[in-house]
Amino acid sequence: MSDLSFNCALVTGGGGGLGKAIARYLLSQGKKVIIAGRTEQTLQQTAREIGATDYFVLDTGLVAQIPKFIRNLTQKYPEVDCLVNNAGVQRPLDIVHDTPADFLTKADQEININIRGPMHLTLGLLEHFRTHPHGATIMNVSSVLGFVPFSVINPVYNGTKAWLHFWSMTLRTQLEKAGYEKIRVVEIVPPSVGTDLHRDRSDPDDNKKHKNPNALSVEEFMEFFVAGVERGESVIAPGMSRELVDAWYREFGPVYEKFAGDHQK
Repeated sequence: MSDLSFNCALVTGGGGGLGKAIARYLLSQGKKVIIAGRTEQTLQQTAREIGATDYFVLDTGLVAQIPKFIRNLTQKYPEVDCLVNNAGVQRPLDIVHDTPADFLTKADQEININIRGPMHLTLGLLEHFRTHPHGATIMNVSSVLGFVPFSVINPVYNGTKAWLHFWSMTLRTQLEKAGYEKIRVVEIVPPSVGTDLHRDRSDPDDNKKHKNPNALSVEEFMEFFVAGVERGESVIAPGMSRELVDAWYREFGPVYEKFAGDHQK
C-alpha cells in the first residue's frame, strides 16, 4: 500500500538537504506541504523556490515551544495528517579531548533536536491524527548509524539515531496493537548523503561522492525514497543502508516480534 494517502505534510528541517528534497517531491504529488526550521530567511527562500504551502519557524530542540506550535499549526491547517521528523544535527565530539562543558553543551543540543523534538512533535500531533478517519502517516528519518555506529567521531548522533530507530519500531507496534493501524509509521534510514550535515567536521565534504564512493547524492537518495514510499515500505533503506538494515532485521526482527508479542498478551 502506498504511503501517499495523506493530504497535508509537516516536514521539519525542510529548509534544505533531505527535508527540502522530500518536501519538493510531496508537492509534486499534489500534497500540501508545510516546512519548518530554525532560520526564517532560509525557509522563506525554500518556500518560494519549491512552492511550499507555508512555513513555520521552529527549533525542534526547544521543546517548550512545541505545544504552542502544534496549536497554531492545527488551527491553521486542520487537514495536516503527515509528520516528517527530518530535522537533525550531527556534531563531531571527542570524549577525551573536548572539555566536559563544551561536550555536554553540544551533546545536549543534539539530544534535544534529534530525540526530544521528534518525540514531542509525534505525541503532540497524535491526538489530532486520530481524528482523521483515513488515518495519518509519521515518517522518522533515522540513519544507518543507528544500526551500526561506525562513525566513532559522532558518539551522541549514533545514539540518537538508534533511539529513533527503536522509537519507530515500538511506536508502530503500540499503535497497531491499540487498533490505530491506519496511522502508519515509516522509518527512513539514510546512509551518507551529500547534504550539509557534516558542516561541523574538519572536512565538511567527506559525505560527498567525490570523497566517499559509498555516499549518495540527494538525487540518488530521492530515487530510493520515492520507490519505497510508493511501494508502502515501513522501512526505507537507500543505498548501502539496505544490506545492513536487512541483516539487522534478519538477526533481531524475529526476537523483537516474539517478545513484543508476548509483552502485549
